[in-house]
Amino acid sequence: MIKSMTGFGNAEAQTNSIEIVVEIKTLNSKFLDLTLRLPKLLNHKEIEIRNIISNELVRGKLAVSIQINENNSATKALTINKELFENNFQNLSELEKSTNRKFTDILKMALESPDVMSYNEVNALSEESYEDVKETILKAIRECNHFRTEEGITVATILKDYIVQIEKALDVIISLEPRRLVKIKEKLKTNIIELTESVNFDKDRLEQELIYYSEKLDINEEIERLKIHLNYFQDTISSEATSHGKKLGFITQEMGREINTLGSKANDSDIQEKVIIMKEELEKIKEQILNIL
Repeated sequence: MIKSMTGFGNAEAQTNSIEIVVEIKTLNSKFLDLTLRLPKLLNHKEIEIRNIISNELVRGKLAVSIQINENNSATKALTINKELFENNFQNLSELEKSTNRKFTDILKMALESPDVMSYNEVNALSEESYEDVKETILKAIRECNHFRTEEGITVATILKDYIVQIEKALDVIISLEPRRLVKIKEKLKTNIIELTESVNFDKDRLEQELIYYSEKLDINEEIERLKIHLNYFQDTISSEATSHGKKLGFITQEMGREINTLGSKANDSDIQEKVIIMKEELEKIKEQILNIL
């Protein structure tokens, strides 16, 4: 089972004191590239949170946003500007006297004046609230991994279709191989007859050259190795492990080598046509592999 590196996860939680919102977006990358946005309340937990995310999501370009909204003053510290309060109260009292009017509640008016009372965010959450944050992060990660798995199923289906097209082209090449060998033998025979009739030659040297020439044009080993790589590729896609991107990349490189060698050794236009088809399918595979975890 393969996983895509493209994913999305979102999770929210509500407690008596805070509302937690976690959002995760992931794209393909050769390595882990994590961008983390945290509120000040969680600054002291950044390393731990990074470790939680990297251990679960492993690889990719990750953008993680964590927001904490306070429901009440449980996560805030109240500050009163006493000097400003006393000045405001004194001014209001004097205004009462000077206007000969009685205000309803000058104490409340002074206290509610601008900048008298303020709430400052505390430096850290309680351990209980932090546990709620961690659980919400893990929930978002699980959703992101589920998204990646579903995308992986789609990618696996596409990759298998590409492999099938390569196998079909290879089957045609195998069917063409006996005819190709006959053509090569006839060409060799004609050339040998012309050579032996026209000039003096070294029989031993000629025999060595023929052996070398026949081995150079033999494509059976490349066909067998390509079959093995195709089977290994499909087995890897279907295996239980979830991190296959790099391995599939290596297998694809080996497939490419065998296909290229087939093309260079075949010396046959019909086989060359099928080799081109295989190369096209291989390029499609490479594009898809870039997004596999």
